[in-house]
Amino acid sequence: MRLPSPARRTFSALLAVCILVLATGSGAFASSPDSSPQSVPFAVVDGGTGPQFYSGLNIDVQDDVAGDVYASGQSITISGNVTGDVIAAAQSITITGNVDGNVRLAGQDVTISGDVARSGTIFAATLTITDAGSFGDDLVGAAGDIAISGAIGRDVEVGVGNLTISGTVGGNLTYNSDEEANISADAVSGNVQRIAPEPEQEPSAGEKFVGWLLGLLYSLVALSLITVLAGWLFPRLLHRVTDRLLPRPWQALLVGFVASIAVPLVVLVLLATIIGAPLALAVLLVWITLTLATFVFGAYFIGRLIFRGNQHPVIKALVGGLILIVALHIPWLNIVAWLAMVFLGLGAQLLAIYDRRPWRRVPPAFGVEQQTGDGGGRPQSPTLTETLLRQ
Repeated sequence: MRLPSPARRTFSALLAVCILVLATGSGAFASSPDSSPQSVPFAVVDGGTGPQFYSGLNIDVQDDVAGDVYASGQSITISGNVTGDVIAAAQSITITGNVDGNVRLAGQDVTISGDVARSGTIFAATLTITDAGSFGDDLVGAAGDIAISGAIGRDVEVGVGNLTISGTVGGNLTYNSDEEANISADAVSGNVQRIAPEPEQEPSAGEKFVGWLLGLLYSLVALSLITVLAGWLFPRLLHRVTDRLLPRPWQALLVGFVASIAVPLVVLVLLATIIGAPLALAVLLVWITLTLATFVFGAYFIGRLIFRGNQHPVIKALVGGLILIVALHIPWLNIVAWLAMVFLGLGAQLLAIYDRRPWRRVPPAFGVEQQTGDGGGRPQSPTLTETLLRQ
């Protein structure tokens, strides 16, 4: 029998919890139609005969039950004797009474201090079987830590992180773990088998190259569509923003670097306040948009450096994008290319936004006075030509 891997053990444990909670809850409502979802039957109904259903935060079954016990809650303690099976899901499960049937448990911390006549299937983070606890048949399950100080009548098959056995196992022990178990001498009567997880195979150089090539081809196709659309739909915006990079690229680089440090700090400060939290979210959304747009502006800037003529903006954006995509896929060079793209793109966008600020004062055009007189000392309104020149 092949035991599940650690990832599958975790998934199985979570799935078992969900199934047990749903099954227990539905069974409780079916058996007690007059009970509300918050009702917690601490005392056994029907004289303790037949299946008993419990649901609530803290459940303590102290009386004997001549039947099965179904329970779900935060903390479950079964101190009475049960002639049937125990099926439970909770954060903490403790069984100190005797169970004549099987136990099916799912929880975070599970402790068995009573005698279970038959087998147990347990999924937990921590499973402890004390000196007073025992299983007549098999123990199957998965847990992060398992400590067995009591007696197991037959086989033990578990997936575990750390396994400690100071009690006795009457049959074989099979466990799936990364670590060797701590087993006392003569604790296991049968065979002990450890199934180590298979190591992840390192891909070969050829497989790495094929994966890199496929990623490059995908990026070339997908991102080229973005650059083509940007060059077709927003040529003026691309030209205006990249104008800030042609004369003084170091200025845009410095502005982008400082803003990349200052803006996240401002967002964190605003998030720490109740009033500034909505503003922080708005700033964060705008900042993410500007950061994503740096690829398009970087591609168009490279295209302008290559084509000095009046080539179509789509050609500039496409060619520049192809070069930038390849640079972003070359090891070590991709780090420099990415930092330069982000810092230059952010700086250019912020400088372009600053140039378009509403409060900017535009100096009057050469040879045009701001105000002219009408001979009577009163200023005249600027003509249409003067207004266009000022703009």
